[in-house]
Amino acid sequence: MTYLKSHWQLLALTALIFALWQTPVVVPLKILVVFLHELSHALAAWLTGGSVEQISLSLQQGGFAITRGGNLFAILTAGYLGSLVLGTGLLLAALRSEADRAVTALLGAVMLLVTLLYVRDLFAAAFCALTGVALLAMARYLGHAANDMALRVIGLSSLIYVPYDIFDDTIARSTQRSDAYMLAEAFGGTTMIWGAIWLGLSLVVIIWCFRKVLGATTNIAFRTAQ
Repeated sequence: MTYLKSHWQLLALTALIFALWQTPVVVPLKILVVFLHELSHALAAWLTGGSVEQISLSLQQGGFAITRGGNLFAILTAGYLGSLVLGTGLLLAALRSEADRAVTALLGAVMLLVTLLYVRDLFAAAFCALTGVALLAMARYLGHAANDMALRVIGLSSLIYVPYDIFDDTIARSTQRSDAYMLAEAFGGTTMIWGAIWLGLSLVVIIWCFRKVLGATTNIAFRTAQ
C-alpha cells in the first residue's frame, strides 16, 4: 500500500500510455522514439569516426539514418539500445534531478539542429521542427512540473516501445530488413539471435532503470497558491 501511495502517479501514467498505445493519441510519441532510434545510429557513427548524411522519419513510425564510415557493428546495434538509453536518461532526469527544463530545452534544440542539418523530406522536417519548437516553448514558458511530466511521458514511451519494436522487427517478422537483419548479414548469426540478445539487454536496462528511480517517492509535488 505504501508503494502504491509513493508511486501512484508513475504507475497511473504507465497504465495510461499502455491503454492508449493502439490509438492515434500515442502516434507522435512513437515517432519521437523513432527519432531517438535514428539519432542513436547517428551518435554511434559520429563516436566511431563516421559521418551522417540524412535522417528521416515517416508517419508509419519508420525511419532511417544514412551514415558513412564509422564502426558498422556499433552503428547497427545503437538504434534500439541507444534509443532505450536515451529514453532512460530522460526518465532519470525527470525523476532524479531538478534539471527538467534544461533537458527539455536540450532535446528541443537537438531536434531543430538535426532538422536543419540532416532532414530532407517534408514530413520528417515538419515533425522534428514542430516538436523541437514545442519542447523549447515548454522549457521557456511552463514550470518544473509540466516539464517533468513531459520527460516522464517520453521516457516511459521509449521503455515501452523499444522492447516491443525489437520483438516485432527481429523475432515476429525476422525476414524483414531490420537492423538485426543487416547485422546478421555483416557479422553472422541470425536476425532472431541478434534480436533476442537486444531484447534481453533492453529488459536488463529497464529493470535497472526502475530499480534506480523507485526511491522514496516519484510523485510530483504540485505547488498550490498560499
